Amino acid sequence: MSTSRPRSQLLELLLQSPAHRVTRLPDEDYGLADVEPFPFLAIVGQEEMKLALILSVINPRVGGVLLIGPRGTAKTTAVRSLTDLLPQVRRSLCANGCTEEMLEEGGMDALCEECRQKVGYGEPLTVEDRVRILDLPLNARLEDVVGGINERIALEQQRVRLERGILGHADGHILYIDEVNLLPDEITDAILDAAAQGHYTVRRGPLKLKYRSRFLLIGSMNPEEGRLRPQLMDRFGLRAVVRGLSDGDMRYRAYEQAIAYQHDPEAFAALYADGTLALAAEVQQARQLLPGVMVGEAARMLGVKLIQSLQIDSGRAEITLFEAARAYAAADGREEVLPADVQAVARLALRQRQSPDLQQFFAELDQEDAQMTAVLTQHSE
Repeated sequence: MSTSRPRSQLLELLLQSPAHRVTRLPDEDYGLADVEPFPFLAIVGQEEMKLALILSVINPRVGGVLLIGPRGTAKTTAVRSLTDLLPQVRRSLCANGCTEEMLEEGGMDALCEECRQKVGYGEPLTVEDRVRILDLPLNARLEDVVGGINERIALEQQRVRLERGILGHADGHILYIDEVNLLPDEITDAILDAAAQGHYTVRRGPLKLKYRSRFLLIGSMNPEEGRLRPQLMDRFGLRAVVRGLSDGDMRYRAYEQAIAYQHDPEAFAALYADGTLALAAEVQQARQLLPGVMVGEAARMLGVKLIQSLQIDSGRAEITLFEAARAYAAADGREEVLPADVQAVARLALRQRQSPDLQQFFAELDQEDAQMTAVLTQHSE
């Protein structure tokens, strides 16, 4: 018995349209690839990685995900497999990223000239669209990342126009960086600035434009190839360790899955279509439930105790821990975070947040303060 992915209502309408005959005409082969992503449910093992990714999709306030592990452990595969699980968002139709939200907050002055005209004619500034995964390649230039002057318009129309870069296009979406520890410092600084403020500014001579840049940051790295800058490490909420599968049967199962997918991606994805649709619906339900999820008293006490016991100074630890616990409770269909939810996400949220160097610095500072206090006390007598 064969299984196939159910067609969307939009596809059914297109197939019924007389224009559908156009698709039957011979067309030039441009060599473009359109391959189904590896199904999320087909990934063997790696429960910690899959949990971290699902929690981040349910609640972007966890602050993103960093996947740490050797090559060949399905890190990139897992990130790309999120495609069919992502929710719907409003996407700007403007090259400058103008939205109705910007109009409400800043008035007509917050919009570009073209969008002010759209508002005058009653045209929409955004459209409903699925959250997308945008890749930031290691060879990207700073201009590609933050944006700059549109060279084509400058040459053809003899006018200067600023356009947003990858960070601007990532607003409301997922920004994925493979080998994030190998990023050049100037690119890292731009990402840090945008992630901290939710927007960034591009200046080119007298021109200046501010772009929204509120994205979910997902990174992956192989620790053998170098460490990640502490400033960028701190921007990732959840840190999942991805190791090779230890069970022999699971390793062979992963091999079988990989070969089946390489042989026929469409047919392989179709085997998991029903489960993928069900999981996507559950993720959407959890997102809808999330605003009403509250942290219970027992869970709050446990979370704070864990952070204090680990001597973590950063206030981001509480944000990541409790927001991840809220997402975990929402995924379970509950509106109260229990201690078990905190325990389930504690390793992901608190891993690598301790700072031995900082603790040593404060210990030395306490010694200096004690000596100064003794001297002040002596001279005050």
